[in-house]
Amino acid sequence: MATVKDKLIQEVKPGEPVVAGAKVTIVGVGQVGMACAISILQANIADDVTLIDVMEDKLKGEVMDLQHGSLFLKTTITAAKDYSDTANSKLCIITAGVRQKEGESRLNLVQRNVEVFKHIIPNLAKYSPDAVLLVVSNPVDILTYVAWKLSGFPSHRVIGSGTNLDSARFRFLIGEKLKINSTSVHGYIIGEHGDSSVPVWSGTNVAGVSLQSLNPNLDTGKDPEEWKNIHKQVVESAYEVIKLKGYTSWAIGLSVSSLAQSILKNLRIVHPVSYLIKGMHGIKEDVFLSLPCVLGSAGVCGVLKQPLKESETTCLKKSSETLWAVQKELKL
Repeated sequence: MATVKDKLIQEVKPGEPVVAGAKVTIVGVGQVGMACAISILQANIADDVTLIDVMEDKLKGEVMDLQHGSLFLKTTITAAKDYSDTANSKLCIITAGVRQKEGESRLNLVQRNVEVFKHIIPNLAKYSPDAVLLVVSNPVDILTYVAWKLSGFPSHRVIGSGTNLDSARFRFLIGEKLKINSTSVHGYIIGEHGDSSVPVWSGTNVAGVSLQSLNPNLDTGKDPEEWKNIHKQVVESAYEVIKLKGYTSWAIGLSVSSLAQSILKNLRIVHPVSYLIKGMHGIKEDVFLSLPCVLGSAGVCGVLKQPLKESETTCLKKSSETLWAVQKELKL
């Protein structure tokens, strides 16, 4: 007879005991890469943070700047001369790629960044064959698929940052509307990290109280409180930040640090991250989309069997089709 755990979680790979000496490599020292670096350093979750980038002067300057503050940190900071210096990393975070332009959708970035990944991923896989790959570069879902194909790694060790940040934005905005701290709001955005993401209103709650039970029209156009606009704000928020300051950085850096901590410390915390979801919710293609996943030292240890409304499942499948239409045209 199936247990509650069996019904709740589809096991993928059990986590392993935490090993001392965790090394993290971050590829790319742009705004996002450095936000990830400082967030991980401040959280004190790695013993060694190695940075690598094709822009040698920028890399040297960023690492020198961080090393000058090493008195206030407890982590070794290194600039890699080449990929051999990234060897034996437990976690490789890929932030490199061409930057998203104002008004440009994440999907339009794809082929430009595929070419970048052809140089990065095989080298990471060569020198850290047991690492977990965490892709942050956009469009993150398709590039996580690209990283999986180029690395030859099992799918549980190739993860995209996905909708972890989207879900944080979702919870923040709901908290703002209710005047409650976002840590007390529970809800997920799944699917694509981008324009076709899916808010799971059916599972959104505050302290176990379902918002949809209080307002059945929450996700419809019939709602006078216009809760549906919160998801619209989530989708548009990155574009808004880019318009105002030219790029996004701090929130994604903090989001990635939380994922890194769950992996390096084998915490088995549930995060909505991009993972190979073929066979789930009726999806038949090799696509990476975000679902709530249990993260630990093995990468994805399990995927929650999240109950969805028919409308939510339909939207998830449309998200899958959107990505697959681009993926099948890629030249890998």
